[in-house]
Amino acid sequence: MRDRSTGYRVFSAFNICLMLFVLFLCLYPFVYMLAISFSSAKAVINGWVSFYPKEFTLETYKLITSNAQFRIGYANTIFYTVGGTAIAMGLMCLMAYPLSKAFLRGRGILMKMVIFSMFFSGGMIPNLMLVIWLHLNNTVWAMLLPFAINQFNLIILINFFKSLPDSIEEAAVIDGMGYFGILWRIVLPLSTPALATIALYTAVFFWNDWFYSLIYMNSNERYSVMVYLRNIVSGQSMAGAAAGSGSSERMTVYATLRASSIILTSLPIIILYPFLQRFFVKGLTIGSVKG
Repeated sequence: MRDRSTGYRVFSAFNICLMLFVLFLCLYPFVYMLAISFSSAKAVINGWVSFYPKEFTLETYKLITSNAQFRIGYANTIFYTVGGTAIAMGLMCLMAYPLSKAFLRGRGILMKMVIFSMFFSGGMIPNLMLVIWLHLNNTVWAMLLPFAINQFNLIILINFFKSLPDSIEEAAVIDGMGYFGILWRIVLPLSTPALATIALYTAVFFWNDWFYSLIYMNSNERYSVMVYLRNIVSGQSMAGAAAGSGSSERMTVYATLRASSIILTSLPIIILYPFLQRFFVKGLTIGSVKG
């Protein structure tokens, strides 16, 4: 049993206090936004809101959810996130599995191409020109295909596959199973930690993206909800009813609308994270052991 001296206890207490302070700094902005979103305009004007709502109301949430642009953007974002994550995971698994085999011919060249493309790319303008040349602009494929394979996530998945015992696959080969069967029935079920970690990273990317939606799409019917949130935060959109109010009231309603929009757009990822968090440590550490 480790002897816990006075110095060790002081150091542990200092670490706990420091982590609690950092936790407070991270949570306070979100709690404050949550309180504002449920508070009345009068409470916000008078500065009564701090950690909890004052004069509880759901009017701003009703206003936002009744906005057609918000609903369309939310549906688009869900589609981009689910579809993009599914495509990305499928393609990365199909690419990572063969690259995890040392006997694959040309593996070294392919890995060098993956690593090179991770640090060097054509840039925004060439990518946009390529999307336009392929006639993908203003289509859902412009949001799904260009981001299907992330090099960093691919390398994590390759190293995770390499960490699996070769004897399991050798036994499956002896039983007559092909490589696709081994990948689907053996490798993927054993790789749940890595797959869950990468799937969450990919989903967060698609959910939070607004920039590529803004440059690849030219129709409100195709924009993601993050474009709507960006317009709210930057003041370009007042969500209809707020724009018809008086100057002071308009800015207050705008503040509550902005807070409500941030909460609604952040909530799905916040809800999803706890279900996948337990896979994080194992998924990242095992996937980073081998080079």
